Amino acid sequence: MGVYYFAILFIGVFLIVGAVLQAFRQGFILKPKVFFYGLVGAALIGFSIFMFTPGSADMVADLLGLAN
Repeated sequence: MGVYYFAILFIGVFLIVGAVLQAFRQGFILKPKVFFYGLVGAALIGFSIFMFTPGSADMVADLLGLAN
């Protein structure tokens, strides 16, 4: 499962790097596309870091009603 969390982490990093590069090219950081990429990238990084913590899989299973 850790491979998927690393993949999510790297996708988030690439989205943030892409948003930063677009912001420098366009000269304006609050364009909707740039802001959306940065927000999604930050959410993916936060989710992957949360899933790396011990016990997070049990918390998600409880939230989704998958625990016995």
